Amino acid sequence: MSPTLKALGIDRLTVAQRIRLVEEIWDSIAAESAEIPVPDAQKQDLQRRLAGYEANPETGSTWEEVKARLRDR
Repeated sequence: MSPTLKALGIDRLTVAQRIRLVEEIWDSIAAESAEIPVPDAQKQDLQRRLAGYEANPETGSTWEEVKARLRDR
């Protein structure tokens, strides 16, 4: 167990309480997502994917098609 978990008393929380805590921490990070740097490699990958979509938008699948494929597994 990490010293931080013990120091903050997190080690005394139930599993359900720790899950809720993680969710709250994640939500607080997401609320400040503009401050999270995006690596250049990810930016380039997103630009490549967007260009591919814009060049041929009908090659993708709709959300309904994806859900149906997942259900059929």
